[in-house]
Amino acid sequence: MATIELTGDNFASHVADDDILFVDFWASWCGPCQQFAPTYEAASEAHPDITFGSINTEEQRELASAAGIRSIPTLMVFREGVLVFSQPGALPPAAFDQVIDGVRGLDMQDVHRQVAAAEAAESTKPADQAPPGA
Repeated sequence: MATIELTGDNFASHVADDDILFVDFWASWCGPCQQFAPTYEAASEAHPDITFGSINTEEQRELASAAGIRSIPTLMVFREGVLVFSQPGALPPAAFDQVIDGVRGLDMQDVHRQVAAAEAAESTKPADQAPPGA
C-alpha cells in the first residue's frame, strides 16, 4: 500500500479505524524528512497490512500543532487507536524495521489495561492535584 495523505479531515478516522497507523510528520524544506521519505515509502510497500500516512506540517499546521509536533520529521504510531510510539528524527531502514516489528509484537490487551488504569487514576485525582488547565 502506498503512503496516504492525512489531513484534519481524515486523521481521526484513520486513528480510530486502522489497526496499525504509522504517521510521518514532514515538510518539503526539511532535509532529514527528504532523506527518510524513501525508507518510509519502501516500508509502506513492504507492509501492505499497515497504514502509512503522511502529514505535511506546512499544509496541516493545526493538525501538527494539536499533535504537539516540535521537530520534524516526527514518526508517530497508533495501534488500535492508542499512540504507542512517538519519536522525532529520521530513522535508518534497520531501526525503522525494528519499530515496525516492535509495534506488531505489542500485547495490546496489556496496553489497553495500562491506558485504562492511567485514565482511571487521572479521573480520581483530587482537583488540587490536577495538572494546570485540566
